[in-house]
Amino acid sequence: MASLKFPIVFFISSLLLHSSLAEMICEDLPKDVCAFSIASSGKRCVLETAVKKDGDVEYQCRTSEVVVERMAEYIETDECVAACGVDRNSVGISSDSLLDQQFTAKLCTPACYQKCPNIVDLYFNLAAGEGVFLPDLCNAQRSNPRRSMVELMLSSGAAPGPASSQATAVEAPAPSPMW
Repeated sequence: MASLKFPIVFFISSLLLHSSLAEMICEDLPKDVCAFSIASSGKRCVLETAVKKDGDVEYQCRTSEVVVERMAEYIETDECVAACGVDRNSVGISSDSLLDQQFTAKLCTPACYQKCPNIVDLYFNLAAGEGVFLPDLCNAQRSNPRRSMVELMLSSGAAPGPASSQATAVEAPAPSPMW
């Protein structure tokens, strides 16, 4: 009986060794888990469209140039996708969704902001690219949602509306989420 255990243990350990050497590559991921995933290289995966020869459009998972500092080989959970209000069928990476008051409200909920560091890191950096510090945006979202959107629009270079004659942009320190 002892002689039978060794080959089984050896076989199972060789499978684990093989899987640990395998790399997660965005182009190998199915489209339904592509968005909000991170490859072994630490680069974010993005869903892109491609036109086939027959004119049909298909979705493809691609590796972006956006590097995540503290994560690799990660596929976002369905719980975080739902809690944060993101869509796995999103094409590309954009800060446009931060202008949607309902999206920002979901992103800033404790269920997302405190439990989904991958998504929060992505939007933290997108907000910083627009000159907005995400924790400040979330605080403004909780206290006065309409004002938070005006501040975001102003900091991104959008012209103020007729209700606002002057406003100051929110300065963002170096990107580094708080967790």
